[in-house]
Amino acid sequence: MDLKEIMNYKNYVVLGSTDNEEKYAYKIKKTLLENDCLAVGVPKDYQSIDEVPFEIDVLDFCINPKFGLELLKNSTKNIKAAIFQPGAENQDIENILKEKNIPFIKGCLLVGCSLYGKK
Repeated sequence: MDLKEIMNYKNYVVLGSTDNEEKYAYKIKKTLLENDCLAVGVPKDYQSIDEVPFEIDVLDFCINPKFGLELLKNSTKNIKAAIFQPGAENQDIENILKEKNIPFIKGCLLVGCSLYGKK
């Protein structure tokens, strides 16, 4: 799996502060929406991953790994893929993703939108 494949999906959940314009999670969610994707934030729009009312294609970790780990641990939702924004990587999270057979990459969705988003 690579960034181009991640960008072929349409339903994203951004883990992080999606209400603070200075945060990358906000910028990522906004950019995904501008690229005709469905994107919501956890914990802003929903308090947990399982509250998201649609099928999740990509879970974007743009959050302190401690909080990302808790959100993932408490989720039973089916997730097709995940991406770690720089600084959000965590071996415990990676281990859970592997156990759940969720493929993941390390990268940046802002770069993905720039390279592979709508023109």
